[in-house]
Amino acid sequence: MIVSYLKSKIHRAKVTSSDINYEGSLGIDESLLKAAGLREFEKVEVYNVSNGERFSTYLIREEAGSGRIGVYGAAAHKARKGDIIIITSYCGLTEEEVEFHLPKIVLLDEENKIKLVKN
Repeated sequence: MIVSYLKSKIHRAKVTSSDINYEGSLGIDESLLKAAGLREFEKVEVYNVSNGERFSTYLIREEAGSGRIGVYGAAAHKARKGDIIIITSYCGLTEEEVEFHLPKIVLLDEENKIKLVKN
């Protein structure tokens, strides 16, 4: 049996821009993507701490070191500049893999800089 488990999480990212008229979905600073083990075009779930909205989307790369977290296209209806969000991805694991799996968790400060990486 394959079971869904948390793969990666970026915790308490601050949305730096929101644009309904932009092609794409969720832009994340490339250095944050790498720290969390996420890839461009990967599907993610987003939980908006500020307003309770939840949505699925895919990732696009923003400039490394910029601290940018941009919510674009239809997803921009769910999150605005200044909102605090949690970004998660999940993976399918066998029962044997579950025993050894540790998700990669990236905790951010108020400026979207990495405070801590856990895994």
